[in-house]
Amino acid sequence: MARRSLRPLAVSLLLATASAGAEVKDSGASGFTVENVRTVVVDADTAWRALVEDVDRWWPKDHSWWGTASTLNIEPRAGGCFCEIARDGARQAQHLQVTHVEPGRMLRMVGGLGPLQGMGLHGALEFQLAPADGGTRITMRYRAGGYSPDDLSKLAPVVDRVQAQQLAGLVEHLRQRAR
Repeated sequence: MARRSLRPLAVSLLLATASAGAEVKDSGASGFTVENVRTVVVDADTAWRALVEDVDRWWPKDHSWWGTASTLNIEPRAGGCFCEIARDGARQAQHLQVTHVEPGRMLRMVGGLGPLQGMGLHGALEFQLAPADGGTRITMRYRAGGYSPDDLSKLAPVVDRVQAQQLAGLVEHLRQRAR
């Protein structure tokens, strides 16, 4: 009985550290860098497969164009698409384009996420996977910038919170798979 009650507590403590690895690395009027870091208790190959093959299962649907009425997909190859297709097949969006693939180590994609795309901003989203005690450290870094009549540094904390939520979705998905 004691073992069963400790597992939820351990999971809660792991999830509570989610924001501890979130950080606005730098920001200015023309751009920013945000970084979120989490450690998962799976090997890098398992984390990689979940990252690229299961994105529709872990990416928060409230941070997609059509929510549950669409599917998300990452093609893990140079020139591949991180795309969303509405279930009607007519509405489609390219969130990012894949530019660098090292299975089990790194995925880099470029473009403007969400409303940044409509603002004409551009960014590089990178997932780095590295060995860590008992698992894999996942670093999610997004550098975005471009011309805007507004001060982009004001967007950095918002984007950081959203990306912390996205990475938390991947971590929770991996936790569920490990059960």
